[in-house]
Amino acid sequence: MPSIEDILRTFEPITLAQMDSVKLMDRTDTKYTFHISQLAEVLQLIHTDYRSLEIKERRIANYKTLYYDTSALELYTKHHNGKLNRYKIRHRTYVDSGLGFLEVKFKNNKGRTIKDRIKEITPLTHWDHNAAQFLDKKTPYTPADLVPTLWVNYSRITLVSRHTTERLTIDLNLEFVRNDNSKQLHQLVIAEVKQEKAGESKFIDAMKHLRIQEGSISKYCMAVAYTCDHAKKNGFKEKLLSIQKIIDYDVITDRR
Repeated sequence: MPSIEDILRTFEPITLAQMDSVKLMDRTDTKYTFHISQLAEVLQLIHTDYRSLEIKERRIANYKTLYYDTSALELYTKHHNGKLNRYKIRHRTYVDSGLGFLEVKFKNNKGRTIKDRIKEITPLTHWDHNAAQFLDKKTPYTPADLVPTLWVNYSRITLVSRHTTERLTIDLNLEFVRNDNSKQLHQLVIAEVKQEKAGESKFIDAMKHLRIQEGSISKYCMAVAYTCDHAKKNGFKEKLLSIQKIIDYDVITDRR
């Protein structure tokens, strides 16, 4: 079986500038989780239907993301309790391109994800005037109450559909870090289909072909559940068990 990097080279490339038409800051999201041993087959099934983002001759990018929450983990708890109209606040560093953004993601009660961001090259541990104004405008939270909570780091493959307005992200090599506590999930892949509205997707067709079921999961909520002992997590018990089953299962050798 060819390597992931070799398979990605069979995709037509696309640049960051060419991706402007598929920023999809207001969108629907469809997520899947599966074992890393299935990734090569997935990519081979869709290589004629998507273009692969290339930055500095690299097809797999490195991301470092610092999430913010209140000291009582209010944003996490709202997600855990199934509240709609919820927020995530983070700083994302695009390691390979040297870019950084402070981002607010809002999931509304119609199932749409709306993202706003401002350019901030380095992660903030204290809010400057520009960042505080942005948070005041885009969230219901007082900036002074938002503190750095944990890091979520990973590698990302970004694909753009050749047929529809669709962007596909495939995250691997996940690492969660909170103070001195860390968790690595290198066997897990999280894929997310991002569309203007739910519709045709060659990737979703491939998931159906491989009998991989849709399953929504938040990397931030996973990170809190894995690294924060005192956080409420009973509501995520079923999802965490499902993730563990994926991690424990080797598709290639067909054994547990």
